[in-house]
Amino acid sequence: MTVCTGNICRSPMAEVVLRERFAAAGLADAVVVDSSGISDEEHGRPVDRRARAVLVEHGYPAGDGHRARQVRATDLPGRDLVLAMTSVHARSLRRLAGSPEVADRVVMYRAFDPAAPVVPPGQPEHVLDIDDPWFGGRSDFEACLAQVEAAADGVVAHVRAALAAG
Repeated sequence: MTVCTGNICRSPMAEVVLRERFAAAGLADAVVVDSSGISDEEHGRPVDRRARAVLVEHGYPAGDGHRARQVRATDLPGRDLVLAMTSVHARSLRRLAGSPEVADRVVMYRAFDPAAPVVPPGQPEHVLDIDDPWFGGRSDFEACLAQVEAAADGVVAHVRAALAAG
C-alpha cells in the first residue's frame, strides 16, 4: 500500500507505477498494490487531473476508477509493506498500526531509491520525503513521478526477495 495525504497525487501515482513494474516483472498475480491517504479530505475523488496527465504522457495508465480513501487501522495488518511518501505519513501510519510488528512494515517509499540518502535507524526520515506536487505546477508533478520511478525497481526487488523467502 502506498500512502500520501489525500490519496489523489503521490500515492496513486506510485500505485500505478508499481502495478506496471510488478506486471513487467511477472509478479502481477502475486502482488496486490493499492493506495490510501492519511486524511479523508479528498475522499471519493479521482486521481488529480495533473497527475493523470503526467502518468499518461509517460506511458502509464491514467488511474481510471481510482477513488481516494483514508487509510484505516484495520487496513494495516493485512499489508506486508506500507510505503509512506513522507516522514509525517510514516509517523501517522506507525501510530495507527497498533503494534510494533505492524508498525515495522511502514517504510519510506524513497528508501528503495538507490540514489536517495541512506537514513540510519532512529535518524530523521524527512530527507526521503517526496514533495507534495499539489501546490505546484507541471514540473512538480514531473519531479514527483521521477522520484516514484526511481524507487519502483527497488520496491519490486524487495518484494521479489520476500516472496522467494516464503
